[in-house]
Amino acid sequence: MARESTRARRERLAEMQARQKAAERRRLVALVLASAFVALAIAGGVAWAIVNDRNQRQAALDRASGTAASAGCDPVITDPASGGSDHFGPGSNKPDQTKATYPTIPPSSGPHLSTPALSERRVYTTADAPSVESLVHNLEHGYTILWYDPSVEKSEAATFDALAKQVNAMPEAANKFIITPWDTSRGAFPAGKKYALTHWFAKVDQATGKISDQAGKRQLCSGLSAAAVESFVKANPWSAAPEPGAA
Repeated sequence: MARESTRARRERLAEMQARQKAAERRRLVALVLASAFVALAIAGGVAWAIVNDRNQRQAALDRASGTAASAGCDPVITDPASGGSDHFGPGSNKPDQTKATYPTIPPSSGPHLSTPALSERRVYTTADAPSVESLVHNLEHGYTILWYDPSVEKSEAATFDALAKQVNAMPEAANKFIITPWDTSRGAFPAGKKYALTHWFAKVDQATGKISDQAGKRQLCSGLSAAAVESFVKANPWSAAPEPGAA
């Protein structure tokens, strides 16, 4: 009788242990499934955000999908270049000078502040735009600048952001493409023109460091054309500048 009682207790204990293990397995399966669901939800959310951002960017770029001709772009103008390494402002031998007078609107070369605009930003507004004089220094370093009339700032903000990302990813730009408002106190764009591209062009002999064929490049447009911007950047890459190796 005692042996049967012991056997019964062992059987009940084994049954309890089996039920406990089964419950633990169910909890583990539920935990795994819940974790998988959360992971899938996060992945789906990230994927949706990426796709949504891409779609929004493409929609913004579609606003600038016209040709250079349809955007009313003039032929590229070649200006005489001047002001290479002609610095003023703090750290120069002209520390009190802050302004320069340029022969073209906007400038495509010329004397400039001793420090360029070094922010990681690639799109500026009228509230935070660097000075013209610092941006001319950027031109000397191989940047291309798209200047815009302040009147289009709000309506084209999304397009500017999308265009800056797309163009800066081009090897000819190498993240040296800036979009910034033109300071209309320095003079007005020609009638009907709202955009101007500029680049300080030069050839640099990599063996000797000799700089030649310097010229300012400008193109003015009535509308915004991504194709026109890309064509201008391809013709005037970051490497074709007096000091392309500088930041």
